[in-house]
Order: sequence, then C-alpha cells, then structure tokens
Amino acid sequence: MANVAVVFPGQGSQYVGMGQAFCQASAEAAKIMTQAEEASGLPIKKLCFEGPMDELTLTVNLQPSVVAVDLICWQALLKKGLEVKAVAGHSLGEYPALVAAGALDNAKCIELAALRGKLMNRDAEANPGAMAAIMGLSPEQVAEITEDIDGVVQPANYNSPAQTVITGLREAVKQASDLAKEKGGKAIPLKVSGAWHSPLMADAKKDMEQAIEQVSFTDPARLLAPNTTGAPTDQADEIKAQLKEQLTSPVRWVQTVNALMDQGIDTFIEAGPKTVLTGLIKKTTKQVRVLNFDTPETLEKVLEAL
Repeated sequence: MANVAVVFPGQGSQYVGMGQAFCQASAEAAKIMTQAEEASGLPIKKLCFEGPMDELTLTVNLQPSVVAVDLICWQALLKKGLEVKAVAGHSLGEYPALVAAGALDNAKCIELAALRGKLMNRDAEANPGAMAAIMGLSPEQVAEITEDIDGVVQPANYNSPAQTVITGLREAVKQASDLAKEKGGKAIPLKVSGAWHSPLMADAKKDMEQAIEQVSFTDPARLLAPNTTGAPTDQADEIKAQLKEQLTSPVRWVQTVNALMDQGIDTFIEAGPKTVLTGLIKKTTKQVRVLNFDTPETLEKVLEAL
C-alpha cells in the first residue's frame, strides 16, 4: 500500500482550458467553479476555459482560478477513495492544501486566495520588483550571493537542490543574477508581475494576517507541511501561524519534500494544472514515485499506476 502525499501547484502552472474536462464530466466540479465565482466576484470559469492567457495570468485573476482548479482535482481524487497521508502546496498551492488537509472549507479558501491576489497585485504596483531562477548552484551558495548584494534581494523558492528562485528589487535581483553567473550558475529572469516572497510584500502580509486571523481553522485530518518550515503538522494553530508568514518568507520546497519522505511518504501525486511540482520533486529525489493529473483521463492513469 502506497503512502501518498498530494501536492498542489500555484502560480505559473496555468493554461487556458484548465479544469474544463472535469467540469464537463462532473456536477461537483462545476459547483466548485460556481463557488469560486461567488467567493471571488470574478468570471473564473471564463478565465479558466477561454482565457485569454494574458488576462488569466494577471495575479488578481490567476490566484483564485488556480485554487479553484486545484480544488476540483482534489475533490475528484477524494471521490476515488484513495487514502492520503499528507498534503502540501507550493506558495499559492498551500491554500487548496489547507482544504485537502481538512483545515478550511472551499469557499473560505477561494475567498482568501482572491484577497491574496488583490493584495499582492497592489504591493507589486507600489513596489515594483523582479524574480529570477538561479540554476546550477546550491541553495547555500545562492543565499550567500543574496547576502553579498547591497539591496533588497533574498531567496524566494528553494525549488530543488539545483534551482533556487530569488526575489527583490529589480536592480538587486540583476546584481545577484550577474554574481551567480560569475560563480558558474545560470540565471533566468521570471515573467512575474511582482517580487513575491520578499519584503516588498510586507503590506500585503500585514493585511493577509488580519484576514487569516478572522478565519476559523480546524485541526486537520491529515498532515500538512507549510511552506515556511517544510515541517509537517496536524495542529490548526501552527498552520495558521505559518500561513501568516508566507508572503514574505521563502517557499522551502526541498525541505517539504524531504520532511514528507521522513514521514514515510513514498508516492507524491500532483493535483492541479501542468507538472511543475512533478519536475521539482523528481529533481530533488529518485526515491519516490511521482504522479500527476489535471483531467479525468489523467486521474484514471494515476489510479492505474498505484
């Protein structure tokens, strides 16, 4: 019997048409789309199914849209009766992971995700920043590089042992990228509208803290590994406290994967659009099975593989 963790992608996994196959096949999936529109006040269904891509990719639209599709995938998996031991999500993906853990309901999750998108967009416009993926250097090397730069720049995502994303003011990110290249790494600027997981999101963090504080979280039915620590927990208070820190803290994805393996997880299933997390997990470890789905057809293939 596989020890399964389900993981949920965030921004960067979107595509036009995501979630459509599930909504055509299932009334429950269509209901989540309606819930998402009601909770966010946005035309989520049209954005997901028809785009256009540039509108879908705007962070105010993207965050509740990706969360809705992640939740649709989770509900479809849950209906199959698969036993899931733990969950985690990458950045925005932590919100659907809260639902999957049993700590939050769908409507409140989408409401928070929509607010998160609005607040992050506001801060990105007020404090323009940039992000870049640094490849070929260790996380420790990248952290040292950011510390050597005189300006706002820090690690945003510890994605895999050889990929760390940095975030901050544009000039500082450029300087850190240049230094990374000098040390033998590669630096790829990311197409993002703001410096996510940086001090430039401090005002958004403050407002999200207040919103999160007003929400009741329940002790989860399965372990959740928060981004900020990577350490799995089943305590609602701990999950809530860590979620409040998320917007200005790095996503410790490598630590998350390793900590879940320490809990006996031998199979990861990515539930949501595309295969970003599948790739990152495969680059982090060869000791687990990694599967993914975002349509009824690919879900059946996952179940056959288990």
